[in-house]
Amino acid sequence: MIKIELSHIKDGLFLEIQGEENTLFEISEEESLQYGEAKIQIREGCTYEYQFSDKDVYFKENSKKNSIVTYSKFGKHKGSIVPNIFVGTHSLEINNSNYLLPIEVRSVKSEYRSDYRYMLESITERCTDLIMQIDSPITQHFETDFNKNPETLYQRFSFVKSLIDSKEFEEAIQKIVSNPTTKWEEEYEEKDIRRLRRLSQKNIKQLVTKSNRVKINSDHYLNKTYGLTSIPNKIESIRKAESVDTAENRFIKHALEEFLFFCENCELKFEKYSTAKFESGLLATKISTFLNQSFFKEISRPNSLKLNSPVLQRKSGYREVLNSWLKFDLAAKLIWKGGDNVYEAGKKDIASLYEYWLFFTLLDLFKDVFAIEPKSIEELIQYDKGQLSLNLKQGTAIAMKGIYTSPTRSLNVQFSYNRSFGGGKNFPNAGSYTTTLRPDYTLSIWPKEIEDAKEAEKRELITHIHFDAKYKVNNFNYLISEGEELSEEENIELIEEEVEEIKKGTFKNQDLLKMHAYKDAIRRTGGAYVLYPGEGKDDPFKGFHEIIPGLGAFAIKPKKEDNGTAELKDFIYKIIDHFNNMGSQQRRSSNKVYEIHKNGLSKPINESMPEYVLPEETSVIIGYYKSDKHLAWIQNRMKYNGRIGNVKGSMLLKPEFIGADYLILHNRYHADLIIYKIDQTEKNKPTVVSATDPIFTGGLPKYPNPTQPFYLVFNLKEKEPDFLMGNYGIKSLNGYSDDTDALPFTCKLSDLFG
Repeated sequence: MIKIELSHIKDGLFLEIQGEENTLFEISEEESLQYGEAKIQIREGCTYEYQFSDKDVYFKENSKKNSIVTYSKFGKHKGSIVPNIFVGTHSLEINNSNYLLPIEVRSVKSEYRSDYRYMLESITERCTDLIMQIDSPITQHFETDFNKNPETLYQRFSFVKSLIDSKEFEEAIQKIVSNPTTKWEEEYEEKDIRRLRRLSQKNIKQLVTKSNRVKINSDHYLNKTYGLTSIPNKIESIRKAESVDTAENRFIKHALEEFLFFCENCELKFEKYSTAKFESGLLATKISTFLNQSFFKEISRPNSLKLNSPVLQRKSGYREVLNSWLKFDLAAKLIWKGGDNVYEAGKKDIASLYEYWLFFTLLDLFKDVFAIEPKSIEELIQYDKGQLSLNLKQGTAIAMKGIYTSPTRSLNVQFSYNRSFGGGKNFPNAGSYTTTLRPDYTLSIWPKEIEDAKEAEKRELITHIHFDAKYKVNNFNYLISEGEELSEEENIELIEEEVEEIKKGTFKNQDLLKMHAYKDAIRRTGGAYVLYPGEGKDDPFKGFHEIIPGLGAFAIKPKKEDNGTAELKDFIYKIIDHFNNMGSQQRRSSNKVYEIHKNGLSKPINESMPEYVLPEETSVIIGYYKSDKHLAWIQNRMKYNGRIGNVKGSMLLKPEFIGADYLILHNRYHADLIIYKIDQTEKNKPTVVSATDPIFTGGLPKYPNPTQPFYLVFNLKEKEPDFLMGNYGIKSLNGYSDDTDALPFTCKLSDLFG
């Protein structure tokens, strides 16, 4: 339990907050200042009970700031604080006072402080780099308007804060102070004439003209030689002195003063007692500490900024401050509408920030692998009526196109953020079979020769690979174990763990099930993967024997080195290799799907048949027997022959004949059809046989009157029982003609049931 003294609001008033063990903290003043956090800290995903000592004091109703507070049925002065999954500082309003009680909601992830700072710095750096690369009117310089877009002022302050409130920036200042660039200057001083070693021409003149003189003896060299009866007591002398008042140091001081001016103005504009006011004041104090060093007191204000100075551009310390200053002017004006849920009211929605950071991280990765069109990237930054804005927001789709060229195959690629796959759209259009789904990131790949992605969708030649950001997940090890079966006790333990995870918003099984939903519901999806900042096994689940279709997870950590992107990049290259494999299962499967569906709906067939028989893919030979002797030969030898070559009635050596599965024999004098299954096993496949072969000439019955030198011979076996029993109307089949009824032809099995 923590007891908070509030006697400054009302005499004797205090607030008690109770929570589970190790979920309620009070940090030191020093730590609070260091991280810009409230001293009273609670943990996300937990529930806390509070109570004011006075029944007339309570947290205000219907306040956006008090959205994490619920009242007790026994009075407003007590209730619950439920932060759910939002982290950051919540300033709770107390009735009949101007006081906001700051409470920090800590993330369950121990490294969230460093993650938040790094991701914010990284996003700022990428945004300002994008702006500086774009050739547009935004390169002009203009002053920051603190009254314009006040709702985004904290956001803009956070951008600037990420540039200058860092260990790297502080180290840069210390490097400058400890090893500054200097220059030599001439200084004038009054020096005792007895201490002079050499006399310049100017000094000699002063011997005659300077006042405050002393007499010299008559026998002195100057008196006897030059007639000087007196000399000055002191002479003005010049000496060389090292100075830090250089153009480069003047720039550093100017940059710090600009940073300080911005922070002080933000502090004036921010709401009283707010977290933003506290943070801006803290940063202003830090910058003032830099400027109050004796080093900067020796430096004057600059007359001009020599930004092309080699010292500013190359010397350690100076180049870091120059880089921050160049970005500062842009960062102070950049408005990011998508950042509302990241910065609003001091909340650190780190899960959303991770999603945005991953967007830029994936963009960098895909730029390395694919040739992403520069125009697509430029559209991220918009300039309108003197305002810069980052066009990145949850729920707003962004698509960037590019190509991949290789000797084997060239591919179109598209990297999308928050692309919606609409539900209920008819096949073969793009979309979802069920409801609308919106993965965080989608990589779409299709052949270069098909420019339009819509056409690639219809032809089953596009593949989508989805990624979802899950900051709350630490690892997926137990989810992607090698098929180990859980005991009953382990199952119970897993269920209990999942219940707790649901409460905390960290339901890992649900995260993986969502990937199943993407893969199964979104048409032409090859794989769906979770991206999370933790530890775990990175091998994805594979469908069949290939890399896609698949499911899985990759650990991508918000840090500069060893962040997991190398493993993901390697996986992307494997996907490219897969697409370059022209004999892949995925390519065969896509072509099969296209062939199956291109002609629309299949007609219903309500017939009993073996499960392995597919009517639309089963070929049937409609054969003719010319006499009873011919039929006797067929049934005795369990063989059927057909003419080949350039003769009337010959069988075409096409898959429909060679690969036929059934034979239907007919004769114009018999109403009943005779049906056999054709043996298509490897050793009994159809072969070309000479008319002199014993199967035609040996034994009884012999083949009646062979007229051709060679025949295509099929091996027959009895058909399956209770299958193909009816008298089918072969006269209505395409290929049958009364004039040529003795000529063999083929049809699909499904045609017999028409």
